[in-house]
Amino acid sequence: MALSISAVVLLAIIVVLLVKKSGLKAGHAVVCMLLGFYLSSSSIAPTIEQVTSNVAGMLGDISF
Repeated sequence: MALSISAVVLLAIIVVLLVKKSGLKAGHAVVCMLLGFYLSSSSIAPTIEQVTSNVAGMLGDISF
């Protein structure tokens, strides 16, 4: 059985855990989110999307 989870949900969970457990301040998390929004509308967005798709594909091909 394959488990599929959205990258946005996974990253949101990681940010919440970092805020609660590792001392990441909420202000820093907001700055990171704003950076993500601005990157998504920049000219580098297609390259970032391609890299993350390739990494997800490589991870999906790993069999245990």
